[in-house]
Amino acid sequence: MELNEVIKKRASVRRFRDKKVDMEDIKKLITAAGAAPSVANSQPWKFFVVTNADKIKKVGEIAREKISNVYPDDHEKSKQVKMQVEKFATFFIDAPVLIIATQKPYEAVVDKILLNGKITHDEVNRMRNFPNFQTMGGAVENLMLTAVDMELGACWLTGTNVASKEIEEYLQIPSPYEMVAAIAVGYPDGVTFPREKKPIEEIMEVID
Repeated sequence: MELNEVIKKRASVRRFRDKKVDMEDIKKLITAAGAAPSVANSQPWKFFVVTNADKIKKVGEIAREKISNVYPDDHEKSKQVKMQVEKFATFFIDAPVLIIATQKPYEAVVDKILLNGKITHDEVNRMRNFPNFQTMGGAVENLMLTAVDMELGACWLTGTNVASKEIEEYLQIPSPYEMVAAIAVGYPDGVTFPREKKPIEEIMEVID
């Protein structure tokens, strides 16, 4: 499939067929993720692949419980919003594959000159708009586009992150890796169409 077609065809898939995804195909997804650009070529990522149905459901239960405890539901509107958040953060329980994208802390090149204490690593990271998280975004996007090219469906989740510490503990994700996102993967159940995108005139401005 041509790259431009893959980009235009990509859509968030939240319903999956009851069909196993071959491990070799999963490896292709992770290989594509690992080919993304990263800040200072740090490649801070590690992708934990969960294919055990019971464990995937348990991760969903952990996320559901945390959402229930964290978000308010003191009036009807908040209850509706909370139900929507829970739905979109835990639908992956029926996916054949759940990938937990994690990263470890990176040492910036500029850290070597921050010894005088005038500015910290975290302050520099904020000024640079978190290049480590931008790095992970590139990796996840590579994975998503490769899934489309392989006729797989995928969805990028961050709502699940409210329970990141609990999920890391349950899956025994070793330190210093920390959860950044979850990606549900499988064969689409039905046709999913890309959502309408903003026109070029709205998202681009030329500065002469």
